[in-house]
Amino acid sequence: MKKRLTVLSTTIILGIGNISFLPAVKAEEPNLKGIQEERAGIQTEITKTDQEIFQVQDDLAKLTEQIKRVDQAIIDNNNMIAQTEVKVQASEKEVLGLEQEITFIRDRINKRNQLLKKRALALQESGGKVKYIDVFLGSDSFGDFIGRFNAVAAMVQADQDLVKQYEEDQKAVVNKQAIVEKKLSDLKTMKIELEGMQAQILEQKEENDTLKEELEQKEQEKLFQKEKLHQQDLSLALKEGEIGTVSQNSLSTNSTLINAGIPTTTSEAINIVIHAGEKYIGNSVYVFGGGRNAYDVSQGRFDCSGFVAWAFAQAGIKVGAHTDILKNLGKRVSFAEARPGDLVFFDTYKIDGHVGIYLGNGKFIGSQSRTGIAVADMTNGYYLKKFNGRVIRIINN
Repeated sequence: MKKRLTVLSTTIILGIGNISFLPAVKAEEPNLKGIQEERAGIQTEITKTDQEIFQVQDDLAKLTEQIKRVDQAIIDNNNMIAQTEVKVQASEKEVLGLEQEITFIRDRINKRNQLLKKRALALQESGGKVKYIDVFLGSDSFGDFIGRFNAVAAMVQADQDLVKQYEEDQKAVVNKQAIVEKKLSDLKTMKIELEGMQAQILEQKEENDTLKEELEQKEQEKLFQKEKLHQQDLSLALKEGEIGTVSQNSLSTNSTLINAGIPTTTSEAINIVIHAGEKYIGNSVYVFGGGRNAYDVSQGRFDCSGFVAWAFAQAGIKVGAHTDILKNLGKRVSFAEARPGDLVFFDTYKIDGHVGIYLGNGKFIGSQSRTGIAVADMTNGYYLKKFNGRVIRIINN
C-alpha cells in the first residue's frame, strides 16, 4: 500500500511537472515564429524597395541622356536661328540694293516716258503723223535719198526700241520685287518657326529638370527606406539569435514594351514603318532639320518630315524629307479611309507644316516639337484643331 502511494505521488509530481513545463514551451514557439514571419515581411519589403530604387535609377539614367539631347538641340537650334538671322539681314541688305536698282530703273522709265511724250507731241503738232514721204521727195540726189531713208528707218526703230525697253524694264521691276519679297518672307517664316520650336524645347528642358529633381528626391527617400528596413531586420535577427551578415537576394528586372492598342497590318512594310520609331519614344528630341544623317539618327534627333523619311527608309521605301514633297506623293484618301502607315498633315506655322504616320484609332506617331518622337491623339486637343484633313497613302496593298 505504501509502495502504491509512493508510485502515485511520483506520478502526480511528474504530471504537475509536465503541466508546468508545457506552457513554457508553447509560449516560446509563437514568439520565435512571429519574429521569423516579421523578418520575412521586412525582407520582402527590402526586395521591393531594391526594385523601386533600380527603376528610379534607370529612369534617372534615361532622363539624364534625354536632358543631354535637349541641351544639344537647344544649342543647335540657337545656331540655326543665328544663321537664319544672318540670312535675313543679308536679304534685307539685298532688298535695299534692289530697291535702289528699282528706283534707277523707274527713273530710266520716266525719262523714256518724257521722250515718248515729246515725240507724241511732235506728231500731234505735225497733224498727227510724220510725213516721211515729204522727207524722201525733198532729197536732192539719189545718195541724199538713201541717207534720208536710213535716217527715217533709224527714227522708227528708235521709237520701237524705246517702247520695248520700257516694257522690259517694267517686267524686271515686277520680277525682282517678287523674288526678293518671297525670299525675305520665307526666311522670316523660318525664323518664327525656329523661335517657336526653341520655346517649346526650353519648356521641355524645364519639365525634364523638374522631373530629375523629383526622381533624385525619390531615390534618396527609397535609399533611406531601405536602410531603415535593414536596421529593423538586423534588430530582429539579433533577437532571433542570428548574429552576422544579413544576406540579400539580388533581383533582375525585365522591362517590357507594351503596345497599347496600336493597330497592326498584314503588310510587312507597313508594320515596319509604324513600329520603327517605338525605340525612340521617351529618348529623342525635336531638332529642326534633324534625322538626315547618321549622327542625328543615333542620337534620336529628328524633325517631323525627317522622322517620316527615316521610318519609311527602314522598310526600304525612299520618300522626301520635306512636308511639301511628302504631301504630293502617293494617293490622297479621306480620313474615313485612313489606315496605319498613311501620312497625316497639320497646319501649324504654315499649311501642311507638320506631318506624322497614322497608327489607327485616331493616333499617329511623329517627331513632335515638345516631346520628340511620341504617339499623339488627333481626335481632341491641339492636333484635332490643327489637322487639315490631308491623308496621303504611300504604301498600297
